[in-house]
Amino acid sequence: MGAPGITGRTRPTKTKKQASAQKRKREDVDTEKLEQAVAELDIKNGAHKDFSDLPLSEPTKQGLKASHFSVMTDIQSKAIPLALKGHDILGAAKTGSGKTLSFIIPVLENLYRLQHVGSDAGLGALIISPTRELAIQIFEVLCKLGKHGHMFAAGLVIGGKSLESERQALTRMNILVGTPGRILQHLSQTVGFMVDDLKMLVLDEADRILDMGFQRDVDAIIEYLPKERQTLLFSATQSKKVSDLARLSLQDPEYVSVHAEDKSATPKTLQQNYILCPLEEKLDTLWSFIQASKKSKIVCFFSSAKTVRFVYESFRHMQPGISLLHLHGRQKQGARLDVTAKFAAAKSACLFATDVAARGLDFPAVDFVIQVDCPEDVDTYIHRVGRTARYNREGRGILFLAPSEEEGMLQRLEAKKVPVELINVRQKKKQSIKSQLVHMLFKDPELKYLAQKAFVTYTKSIYLQRNKSIFNIKNYDLEAYAASLGLPGAPKIKFLKDDASKQKKQQSRQQLEVPESSDDEADQLEKKTAKPVRTKYDRMFERQNQDVLADHYKKLVKDDDDDKNTRDEDDFTGATGATKADDDDFMTVKRRIPADGEEEDQQEGQDEDSTAPRGKMIHLQGASQPLIVDSNRREKLLKSKKKLLKYMDKGRKLVYDEDGNAHEVYELENEDDFRAKGLPEEQRQKFIEAAREVVAQADVEDKATAKAKRKEKLRKRKERERAGHEVSDGEDDEDGGVQIPDTGEDLLANFRADAEYSDDESEAEIVDEDEGKNKKKAKKWFQSDSEDEERSSKKRRKGKKSNAPVVQEPETLEDMEALAAGLLG
Repeated sequence: MGAPGITGRTRPTKTKKQASAQKRKREDVDTEKLEQAVAELDIKNGAHKDFSDLPLSEPTKQGLKASHFSVMTDIQSKAIPLALKGHDILGAAKTGSGKTLSFIIPVLENLYRLQHVGSDAGLGALIISPTRELAIQIFEVLCKLGKHGHMFAAGLVIGGKSLESERQALTRMNILVGTPGRILQHLSQTVGFMVDDLKMLVLDEADRILDMGFQRDVDAIIEYLPKERQTLLFSATQSKKVSDLARLSLQDPEYVSVHAEDKSATPKTLQQNYILCPLEEKLDTLWSFIQASKKSKIVCFFSSAKTVRFVYESFRHMQPGISLLHLHGRQKQGARLDVTAKFAAAKSACLFATDVAARGLDFPAVDFVIQVDCPEDVDTYIHRVGRTARYNREGRGILFLAPSEEEGMLQRLEAKKVPVELINVRQKKKQSIKSQLVHMLFKDPELKYLAQKAFVTYTKSIYLQRNKSIFNIKNYDLEAYAASLGLPGAPKIKFLKDDASKQKKQQSRQQLEVPESSDDEADQLEKKTAKPVRTKYDRMFERQNQDVLADHYKKLVKDDDDDKNTRDEDDFTGATGATKADDDDFMTVKRRIPADGEEEDQQEGQDEDSTAPRGKMIHLQGASQPLIVDSNRREKLLKSKKKLLKYMDKGRKLVYDEDGNAHEVYELENEDDFRAKGLPEEQRQKFIEAAREVVAQADVEDKATAKAKRKEKLRKRKERERAGHEVSDGEDDEDGGVQIPDTGEDLLANFRADAEYSDDESEAEIVDEDEGKNKKKAKKWFQSDSEDEERSSKKRRKGKKSNAPVVQEPETLEDMEALAAGLLG
């Protein structure tokens, strides 16, 4: 026994958790003091600079202190007091000015004073974000700020995660952060997810959420929410449309715009420049800039996800000496999270991204924001450059503009108070990567496909832009742009074709010109032959090689029909002479091996050109044309009998008529001879009548043959009857057997001849030509008179059963003798 008080544990025992693990309302909270302090808060004065000047709860103060937030920004000092008092807010401030805290602190404080805690309270605040990355960032700030004493249950619902796990935890949430699509999905599908007691609705990047892209989802979400609620809208470019505000049911909203009077809509620490860069020089300029800024943190924006993928893959193969990352909406959620985490933690890296990363994302210490593709509007430009120069840090934004985009874009930037300065690129440090891209695309078909898709998506994005004064597809040199991507030519795009066919479809029938009818058949034939019908096979053979070496392929393969008169036998018939001195082609053909059926053409060409060199001619047995041996491959061909068969003449099957003349098995009649015989219908009737006569003659012959067979059968039957009578009259021999008279006939042969015909035929009526009457059926040779009597008595009994033994027909001569002996006694 061990000592008392000593256990077998090697680790100290843990204290038991309290039974009241479920979150509930806190009893130590003096909400009355907080309510009174908020009511006494002076909004008009606006002398609040620090967070300590605001009536905040102790958990919020601890969270701010732990996160090292002490001094409020301009938007925070004006928006937070109004939000604490319960006003609806339209907040607009520059990027990187701290808008996230401007709505997270009011959400925590208002729910804290209402003690909206626990699963029984339901959902109290809903925060909607346009992108997944921004929703994750808001949720992280909320957790960082609220984990120091607040007991709210907060959740994150975004696409790309398990829907079932979100459903299980959704009914216990007090604060929810998510994207519009997933929130609407839960509102319409998740049972038990109630929003009837919602207190606050927050829209971050409200101008994007209220845009056409999320209009249906937001309208459907608003229908589920109660009208008595507090609504907060924040964005760098705020919308003031009456229709948007009416959709959200705002009640006397307060418009908070701290930078409306500033000379610039972007931070003062942001240096903004643009360069004039033609479309075909964008990748060269971008590569040269990355090479010159390897120790910087760069974000490059493109217009489409396919372009992002192509630039990332091609630059990665060329190894620029800096970490490359890419972010776009077609990636899976896990990959997107990994990319944002890696780029945020990196000291120097280059991120290629679409507008998914343009809004709200806080990447620390970004040095450059390069907009390779021109943004669709000024708001998008402001959000893009907002990834740098955040929280009074310095940053630099560079915009690539094509010459046709310069005038219109600069006018709109100036109207929105965005100062942009023109800079030039040093041509000495500029590098061209076109040859490298061509080489990579030639070796990697997948990279070539990405380049084609990048070209198509970029062209489509330009074509669909509303502002045609900036984006006009006719002002771009698309062939040069395709060449800069490494493609041999611009891919064909449907929407770039002439719209004449579409206009023709939209015209009325009265406007369409009706062609005049002509009586002249020759004119009609000329109109038909002028534009022949092109089938899909014609298009297939007209298709050219879409590879990098398309021009070389045309020089490599010649068409015999195009230059039949000027055929160069030195290049195509296997001459061993040297090529022309002035031939500078990339690849040349030394000789050409003719395919099947081309030997005759080759011989004719050699006969016409006496100066052309000839090979060794070998006459093969069974071949009408000699085989020309002009190479080692042809010499090896002579050793194979199987390969020589295709050079032999093919045999023909002949048939001979009555006169001994040879004809082909299937001979086609001459067309003139066929027409001379008359119309096709007349010839068909004649053929039918001739065939009917042949069939009638054959029928007569068949009937005569059948009649002769019946007569012969009757004759044989009579002979057998006579032979049977002679056997019955014969005498028994000494051994008790029966002596069969020798008639000189083979009985077995007669039996077999009789067996050729069925019993039905033997029992048929036989017509006697002399009497013309039906004769009585003759007895067989093995039947006796007693059997005839039994058969007649059987007919008289009419259907009664007979006990007469069944007689089987004999098969051999021994069976006949045994049956005859039994019948005779």
